[in-house]
Amino acid sequence: MINIPQVKMGVVAVSRDCFPLSLSESRRKAVVAACTEKDIEVVELQTIIENENDVVKALEEAKQTGINSLVIYLGNFGPEGPLSLMAQRFDGPTMFVSAAEEATACLQDARGDAYCGMLNASHSAGLRKVKVHIPEYPVGTPTEVADMIGDFVPVARTILGMKGLKIFSFGPRPQDFVACNAPIKALFDLGVEIMENSELDLFDIYQQAEGHADIPRIVAEMEAELGDNNPYPDLLPKLAQYEAALLDFHKDNLGASTFGIFANKCWPSFEKFFGFVPCYVNARLAERGIPVACEVDIYGALSEYMITCATNHPATLLDINNSVPADMVEANPEAMGNYTDKDVFMGFHCGNTAPSCMKNSALRFQKIMHSLMEPGEEPNITRGTLEGQIKPGATTLFRLQSTADTKLRAYVAQGDILDIDPQSFGAIAAFGIPEMKRFYRHVLVQKRYPHHAGIAFGHVAKTMYQVLDLLGVEEIDYNQPASERYPNEIPSVFLG
Repeated sequence: MINIPQVKMGVVAVSRDCFPLSLSESRRKAVVAACTEKDIEVVELQTIIENENDVVKALEEAKQTGINSLVIYLGNFGPEGPLSLMAQRFDGPTMFVSAAEEATACLQDARGDAYCGMLNASHSAGLRKVKVHIPEYPVGTPTEVADMIGDFVPVARTILGMKGLKIFSFGPRPQDFVACNAPIKALFDLGVEIMENSELDLFDIYQQAEGHADIPRIVAEMEAELGDNNPYPDLLPKLAQYEAALLDFHKDNLGASTFGIFANKCWPSFEKFFGFVPCYVNARLAERGIPVACEVDIYGALSEYMITCATNHPATLLDINNSVPADMVEANPEAMGNYTDKDVFMGFHCGNTAPSCMKNSALRFQKIMHSLMEPGEEPNITRGTLEGQIKPGATTLFRLQSTADTKLRAYVAQGDILDIDPQSFGAIAAFGIPEMKRFYRHVLVQKRYPHHAGIAFGHVAKTMYQVLDLLGVEEIDYNQPASERYPNEIPSVFLG
């Protein structure tokens, strides 16, 4: 993964001057030792913050050690002013955690009162309008605090990725795809840059890449990756030229940003001029941490990137596409498990899912486009999808979206990709989400979310919820259990 940040986590202890500084120091050392036992990499800052002068020293130590994320550890009550100033001045995601009392024997002379100090720390951070991550229960033993730090790593990675992100878009959205609206003000509110380009710009950089020195190498990689599932070897040089063009553009146009992703036009005029569909290239770039969202879906690209950072694994973008037929449900009782026929749907796109996320895949042609663009002919300009069954396993549906009036909202829902042969075309799989029919109606439909969902290969709802909280996104929807009613849902007492 070449396009996501590497987290370098620091731990700094704080101490109120009326408490023994040694208490915070010994407790910090115990936390770092617990992190080492759990293979959680942390940098132990030696400065202990008691006052503002210590903040200056700690910030310099943080700079010298190169940390980009910070745990502020209340080994005792802690000085709320200096510790919140440290969070404000540190240029990276920050977490507050505090120490639990070790034993009854410590309560007379080695009581830390960090349980109380956390309240003041949170209050002080709020006064400074500093957004810090605070775990669900931020008080713990060294082992428990180490687990909190481990949970914070993917949160920090996602925040760092967005902080250094630029989205490259090419072309207007296809006709009737207004659902993927993309007001850019909300991107700037998040600290994300955007560079909008035309379809002609994309065609221009593709033409300029003709004869690119990397084309033979990319073709060889594609041949090795596809193996026997490559019915169109003559197409690979064109696809390789397109990949080389996008990677060069990515490298040359990051500017002040560190990471870049794409939201590109991919139909209907694309095929006529480029002579292929770009799906397989999109899949290959997603494999490297550079999602390329279909249909100029800017917030889809952002959502893909966020879950790529959260999982440290490729993600994909799929249509929440079609229902699963009753006979397919009945034929797969083992794969269905506890899911009902109303909990399942098929997630589909033309062929943009990373090869490592596919159970089986092959280079194919886009069936729908072929019927429109090349009816009755052998596939030519509609070739270039990577099709097959998406790999089964844990999954999270996620989307961050700006409304037309630039308000951010998001949804997150965990479930499973089921090991059911979808018996259809494209990159596709059957998905099971608990209470999906209600989530579909009372979140996706009711709140007018687009049909594209970011698909994470793992359960990361907790991480995404924490990320959204740090970003200040207040409207976060999820698939509520049967016992919880959606605000707009008809009460069960009124149903016949």
